Amino acid sequence: MSSATGTGTGVAIIGAGLGGIAAAIACASRGYRVALYEKNDKIGGKLNVMRKDGFTFDLGPSILTLPQVFRELFALAGKKLESYVNILPLDLQWRNIFEDGTIIDLHADIGKTRKDLDTRYPGAGDEFERFLAYSKKQYELVHKHYLYDSVDSITEMMLTHSPLDLWLRMDSMKTMTASVEKHFKESHLQDIFNFFIKYVGSSASNAPGFMNLMPWVQFGYGLWYVEGGMYNMARGLHRLLVELGVEVNLNREVLSVGRNGHNRVTGLVLAGNEKVEADVVISNMEVIPACKKLLGYTNAQLKSLHKFEPSCSGIVLHLGTDKVYEQLAHHNFFYSTNQKHHFDLVFNKYELPADPTIYLVAPVRTDKSQAPEGCDNLKILPHIPHIREDKPHTRGDYEQLAEQVIDKLERMGLNDLRKHIVVRDLLTPHDIERMYHSNKGSIYGVVTDKRKNFAFRAPKKSRQFKNLYFVGGSVNPGAGMPMVVLSGMQAAKMIAHDFALKT
Repeated sequence: MSSATGTGTGVAIIGAGLGGIAAAIACASRGYRVALYEKNDKIGGKLNVMRKDGFTFDLGPSILTLPQVFRELFALAGKKLESYVNILPLDLQWRNIFEDGTIIDLHADIGKTRKDLDTRYPGAGDEFERFLAYSKKQYELVHKHYLYDSVDSITEMMLTHSPLDLWLRMDSMKTMTASVEKHFKESHLQDIFNFFIKYVGSSASNAPGFMNLMPWVQFGYGLWYVEGGMYNMARGLHRLLVELGVEVNLNREVLSVGRNGHNRVTGLVLAGNEKVEADVVISNMEVIPACKKLLGYTNAQLKSLHKFEPSCSGIVLHLGTDKVYEQLAHHNFFYSTNQKHHFDLVFNKYELPADPTIYLVAPVRTDKSQAPEGCDNLKILPHIPHIREDKPHTRGDYEQLAEQVIDKLERMGLNDLRKHIVVRDLLTPHDIERMYHSNKGSIYGVVTDKRKNFAFRAPKKSRQFKNLYFVGGSVNPGAGMPMVVLSGMQAAKMIAHDFALKT
């Protein structure tokens, strides 16, 4: 890509995760010339796929929320989401399974969920209704500026929110757990609504109370599945990129970012010392790895980023079985007997949990194409600490944890699971770090912690270089498919403001 002449400014994007893809679409839709450089053999980043022996495993995101964000992205290009990908709402959203045999379902139909909870725990229906109203209010207070208007710091939030909203209406002083316990008396319901923090890979005991907006995201806007597998979203986006004329370069790893010594970047350096000039650079690599690997920051320069601690990681166990476990829903949670202890071990002590809460996805409930007939496709994810040099874990440690997870699942109803496994694959934090250059194997970018960063991630615009921007889960507004797409759309909007097209 040459420097800007003719049709517009040249934008080079490092990494084709959802944030990079969204930035590319939003920039190209504005008339910028855009080139994407991705080190892997397909686009999507953590939105990835693996096929083996007739099974199709979505390696990354399993849940689509806020589909309107994707519709807005396609609309920037004058297109409709449904022309590229079909999404299906899930009526049964979550199945929650406890060691004492209790099973509680959450339904898209709020009235049905309310009735079911009230039948099981008299009075819980009213608690749920009040909690959902509170959750909706938190979403409304946060979404306009933080999610959509590129707010990147507490200072900016204070400028865009009234003191009444920020300190009284927004639940900013308590933790998620404190507010959940205030609304629900029953411990099973406390565990369920605390674990909505899974969306950002953090601890409900550490996250600020306004993160209780997430239940409203799910109940208010639905929980969705991409027909044919979640990776079909990446395929649809790839098609749109090509139609927009974005240059998509696969198997092209960026080794460094060129600088001119005067607070500007000049382009990219690829393997083989190939140089690419660009007027604007966007990094979809997480901020801290990008600053270390691509910009060569010193430890002193990195110090200001320490508050953006990585989120948790996980072991991701993909199992193909020769039987279908009918008791499973599409999305299932097998809870720790002591969830507060689980949060403490993973997020405060950075230890592998002996009794983790387990997220299990069984997509065959919605899409039988994901496994051979009569078989099940199980994705199993317990949250564990990110990679730490002071508390290193080996692949053997992760393999042992995987066995403990299977023990727990067998104990909690998946009888003889081991005997029925015909396909098995395990991703560890080191695999995740290697595959995606994620910060210390983080799955969700930056941890959400009231004391460390007040739920803020790194800013999208570099403080050092005028024409360098960041997108993805390590910047605001955060982790999850819609959030990283919003980061890309916001970065493109900032670029349009900073760098008008040349004629």
